[in-house]
Amino acid sequence: MSVFDQLTKRQAQIYDFIRDKIKNRGYGPTVREIGDQFDIASPNGVMCHLKALEKKGLISREPNMSRAIQLLAEPEEVKGLPLIGQIAAGVMHEAIEQDERVDFDTLFNKKNQFALHVRGDSMIEAQIADGDYVICRRQRNARPGQIVVAETGDGEATLKYWYPEANRVRLQPANSSMKPIYVKDVKVLGVVVGVVRRMD
Repeated sequence: MSVFDQLTKRQAQIYDFIRDKIKNRGYGPTVREIGDQFDIASPNGVMCHLKALEKKGLISREPNMSRAIQLLAEPEEVKGLPLIGQIAAGVMHEAIEQDERVDFDTLFNKKNQFALHVRGDSMIEAQIADGDYVICRRQRNARPGQIVVAETGDGEATLKYWYPEANRVRLQPANSSMKPIYVKDVKVLGVVVGVVRRMD
């Protein structure tokens, strides 16, 4: 009998909910989200279920971090990357075709990676076109000149080259017809490690 067969009905439901959130948006739910989903009024009630899942070796939690739930075991292999949304990259532009065949599962199926669907052509000179998928490594810092997913203070996300300056950051497009964006309140959500393009 596997550890999954030993779960109570509610523990199995909460585990599936956590797994779904991590798979589809890239990070786990908060205690409040779990409580709202299953009508558990008390945070302590949610914590009891999480501690049970943790004790059975199915999840891990970082103390004092609201979304720091990670899966340690799964009932079956989960392939592919979570597509967590779209990323702005300027105005529409036709994609440049490439004729290659790559096993992306072996290249990009990593737990700390996610995918974004590109909209716009501000990175066209970096061979990232409208309609492409960029594969990103989740991290909070970047070296100058890396292509990053950057989130500004107003919650807007964009795909640009990252260039820290004296008291600001220059988000540089890879399109000679577009001007750079200068911001002070900005953070890195991830660094681009690959690009996937559909040919049809």
